[in-house]
Amino acid sequence: MTSLLAPGLADPPHDAQRLFRGVLDAFTHPGRIVELPDAPTGPGTLSPATVAFLLTLADRETPLWLEAGLDKQEVRDFLRFHAGSPIVHAREAATFAVMIGGGGDPFAGFAIGTDTYPDRAATLVIEVPSLEDGPSCTWRGPGIDGETRVAIAGLGSRFWPAWAANHALFPCGVDLVFASGSRLVSLPRSVAVEA
Repeated sequence: MTSLLAPGLADPPHDAQRLFRGVLDAFTHPGRIVELPDAPTGPGTLSPATVAFLLTLADRETPLWLEAGLDKQEVRDFLRFHAGSPIVHAREAATFAVMIGGGGDPFAGFAIGTDTYPDRAATLVIEVPSLEDGPSCTWRGPGIDGETRVAIAGLGSRFWPAWAANHALFPCGVDLVFASGSRLVSLPRSVAVEA
């Protein structure tokens, strides 16, 4: 039985450039909520921002790990077809990962890079219900003018202590992207968070 494949980018070269500029803006300005207009709707429960991020940056050389709740055949087929990403089942093999809410020990097992090759760390995309309605915390670091207040909803009580441990590994450690609807916020490993 064959399932219908959800459409990807309507105009791949131009849409990918526009979405890439939005993703780059988010990484250049951690804590800034970036709207990705016309982000495509993907299969299952993937937010348009997550779909846009993956269709912009993922390819056949960037293995992708999906949390169990997202690891469905229609999602795997969509990402393999539109991005070319191989889907992996081991966290340590992933360049990109997608999860919901970052519960438990969200960073455990992912590649954190090395002192010689810190760029070999994973980037985690965490789906959250809101980028503005959670407990407020203060972010400081490169790309932030002084400090910024961020209030991401849907993260467990152990999330920010786990982030502090990840940040302490700098220049190693994972990078994060929080996605909700068609908007995203980046949190590079270089940024300190005071919850």
